[in-house]
Amino acid sequence: MPTGQDIVDLALKHLKEPYVLGAPVPKDAAGWKGPWDCAEFASWLVYQLAGYLYGCDTDTGNPATADAYSGWWARDATAKGRAVGLTVAINTPGAFLIRKPAPGMIGHVALSAGDGTTVEAYSSRMGVIAGKTSGRRWDLGVLVPGFDYATAAALDTAYEAPGLVLRLMIPPMRGALVERVQKALIDQGYSPGEPDGVYGPHTAAAVAAFQAAKGLLADGEVGVNTRKKLGVN
Repeated sequence: MPTGQDIVDLALKHLKEPYVLGAPVPKDAAGWKGPWDCAEFASWLVYQLAGYLYGCDTDTGNPATADAYSGWWARDATAKGRAVGLTVAINTPGAFLIRKPAPGMIGHVALSAGDGTTVEAYSSRMGVIAGKTSGRRWDLGVLVPGFDYATAAALDTAYEAPGLVLRLMIPPMRGALVERVQKALIDQGYSPGEPDGVYGPHTAAAVAAFQAAKGLLADGEVGVNTRKKLGVN
């Protein structure tokens, strides 16, 4: 049985390869070198080592054409995998970290290296990177079936939650910071609609377009990096 560390070792061989949002990846193509999408990269890793589709539109389809998506990763984490807390996930080599997509937006999937770092297909500017787990918003961790995960003797790396992250929620997020983000988007040539201080779908779409143009992860959420790029304090 392959191990969680095997996933990490395979992923590390693909650092610096290109990223394209939504790029299709044949899961059965052992020699694939990109372009990658975050969920496609994660599903490719699982298929290469365990031989089954995970986080895809179907678990019985053709691995050459099956589409991977962060929302299906979240689905399978509940239906097939073992959801774990974020502290466990970041201390377990080969665990995956999932940010669920808001309606109409993308989410994100990253691989935990077990030491507070990640391997992930991140953005058009940075490609596949070794990143970090803390200071970022995640919804859940998951241990995927078919892998032998080492049990950490101690959870040495604590998860540090990010500060305020503006995103689509019900009820919507509101306030002066949202309005400042909306005005900054307008100044940059992106239309969030009226700068009314309400973080709705138009604002999220404008944020995602801005992020894509700047080579950031285009998830429509405003954390520290996006705020810096917008010049919003």
